[in-house]
Amino acid sequence: MTVPCDAPALGAHLHVQSGENGVHFSVWAPDAHGLDVCLFEPGAPVEHRRVALQPAGDGVWSAFVPGIGAGQPYGLRASGPWQPEAGHRFNPAHLLLDPWALALVGNTERLALQTGHACADPLHPTQAWNEHQPDPTDNAAHLPRCVVVDAQAELAAGRAIAPRPAVASDRVVIYEAHVKALTRLHPLVPEHQRGTYAALAHPAVVQHLQRLGITTVCLLPVHQHISERHLIERGLNNHWGYNTLNAFTPEPAYAAATAGEDPILANDTAAVRAEFRRMVDTLHRAGIEVVLDVVFNHTAESDLDGPTLSWRGLGQNRWYAMGEHGVPHNFTGTGNTLAFSEPRVQQWVLDSLRWWVQAFGVDGFRFDLAVSLGRDAALGHAFNPRSALLSAMAHDPVLRNVRLIAEPWDVGPNGYQLGGFEAGWLEWNDRFRDGVRAFWLGHHGTRGELATRLCASGDVFHQRGRRPVASVNMVTAHDGFNLADLTAYQHKHNAANGENNRDGHGHNLSANGGVEGATDDPVVLHRRGQWRRALLATLFCAQGTPQLLAGDELGHSQHGNNNSYCQDNATTWLDWTRADAELTDFVARLAALRRQHPGLRHARWFEGTGNVPDIAWLDTDGQPLRPDAWQARDRHTLTALVTVGEGGAPPRERLLLVWHADHGRAQLQLPPGDWGVLLNSARARVVLPGEAGDSAVGHLPLQEASVWVLVQPLHASSGHPP
Repeated sequence: MTVPCDAPALGAHLHVQSGENGVHFSVWAPDAHGLDVCLFEPGAPVEHRRVALQPAGDGVWSAFVPGIGAGQPYGLRASGPWQPEAGHRFNPAHLLLDPWALALVGNTERLALQTGHACADPLHPTQAWNEHQPDPTDNAAHLPRCVVVDAQAELAAGRAIAPRPAVASDRVVIYEAHVKALTRLHPLVPEHQRGTYAALAHPAVVQHLQRLGITTVCLLPVHQHISERHLIERGLNNHWGYNTLNAFTPEPAYAAATAGEDPILANDTAAVRAEFRRMVDTLHRAGIEVVLDVVFNHTAESDLDGPTLSWRGLGQNRWYAMGEHGVPHNFTGTGNTLAFSEPRVQQWVLDSLRWWVQAFGVDGFRFDLAVSLGRDAALGHAFNPRSALLSAMAHDPVLRNVRLIAEPWDVGPNGYQLGGFEAGWLEWNDRFRDGVRAFWLGHHGTRGELATRLCASGDVFHQRGRRPVASVNMVTAHDGFNLADLTAYQHKHNAANGENNRDGHGHNLSANGGVEGATDDPVVLHRRGQWRRALLATLFCAQGTPQLLAGDELGHSQHGNNNSYCQDNATTWLDWTRADAELTDFVARLAALRRQHPGLRHARWFEGTGNVPDIAWLDTDGQPLRPDAWQARDRHTLTALVTVGEGGAPPRERLLLVWHADHGRAQLQLPPGDWGVLLNSARARVVLPGEAGDSAVGHLPLQEASVWVLVQPLHASSGHPP
């Protein structure tokens, strides 16, 4: 009898053989000389039984073990050559985790110290460091256990989740959030739920997301992860979670189900999975998609000084893209890069993605350093947008209809690939981020650059057959300054990270308004407020897919830390009690304005041609912008006249959009007719249907940094103003 096809074929699966119930184990380790499954009693420090797996072909070792079932703790031991210079690091003294395990239990706090070779403990340096000798110490007492899970029951639970909301591509608004940071200090969430999946599903949090018009929550990594060695030395932890330990299990520290005990030691893995599903189900019923930020470019095993936990111990040369002398390539900057030209590694990624869709109901994935996933060994590890793995994602019957979002770069050779992914992918657009910041914050941004970014970066995506929605526009993200700090700090302030302020990006295109950091100067605060609203308005009034960073709508500051990955504290936890209510309301109304007016979310490329062009660019005198004016660095007022309909229907209105970043006053010559003012970011004014607004005729006075949207109705028959 075989494992059902909709569950991963590798790993541990309930099985019936010759009338006996048991578990079938399958492990891929083609370079190993032997492989054992170690069975444990719950909580026991050492195994009570070892079962030798047998070669099953294609590098797979397998065995059926009768008499055990769901909930059985287990681990692996692999024997083989210890030849570090050739990349082989087999060490049967060390317990290993199954890469396909569907659950883990046990302490993970110090796993980064579990090297396969003799290595000094930075907290208790009593051993010599010698990577040429395997560590003979049995470390089973210090490793978590894999747990056998009933995969069919999990898939059935996934089918019971409310279906994915139907969200049109031009209406997507993404909200990037960290499960714990978003909810840890929320006063309306019960204390025992704060910082958890249950908190994200709390009515107060869901209502906040709905008010903001969020269609898609993108969660920073929720795969079970560990902290790196250098953070353990400093008494810090990996708060963001970009250091995956297991790609099939939700991080238990984010579960209220384990609140009565230490989350790291919690053994109720079923309760954690059930809580995660309830979160997805609740968000679906509220009309909100769930996208996961996933980390497949590297693993938690780091560089050769890092731990041996799973992949390295089962066959480093097969799991990792290897360079010379047994050293993995480091296209990620984290010490290793997975070998995505290897079919079994591709299978591991695809099995994980399918599992989260089918067993947990998630609606898509944002891939960290996604270029690494397309590096092709046959091309010298160059990026191939049609690599086997990326092509498999595009055609997989489970994955081809979920949202796929790329961070289109890594740190390897030619690692910047914005626009380089195939049709169907969305991509983080850092050129939007930088162009918009430069225009508003005084870094020599030009009108030409701004116009290009406002139109979904057609210079990047249009010529490659992509749609405008492929551009994920962002002003801020988890990595870098948040909005409050972008407009309050010219320099990063990362001393709390323990790296003498060397970490984090130095090119932030930020401004402080005249004072570095916190101030009570009303003039400075007024200027910062104008910038923030202008940046947010630019985001919501641009073509493409807007992404809002959680906390930007609240005015949350990280005190100038632009690399808060290790700050699991009030630096990153959103302080809801001090939220800027007016800013929150402004963002909510911006999202509503975008929904109401198709000219702000045009799903097709602007052409700018015809008797009534869909877009026309104007100067302050009302005339078309001259060719030499696009790149002039002394003018920072841009106007666009947009005339489009909804879904191909004739336009019922035209919009006049104005971006005014000049410090001096100006008079904007308006096109003929009466115009209703929908948005004035300088005054935090957004007019929605049914509300009275101002009107303008002839000229519009521009006095402060501001984004404007004006509307003029059109006759349905003629397409002209009344």
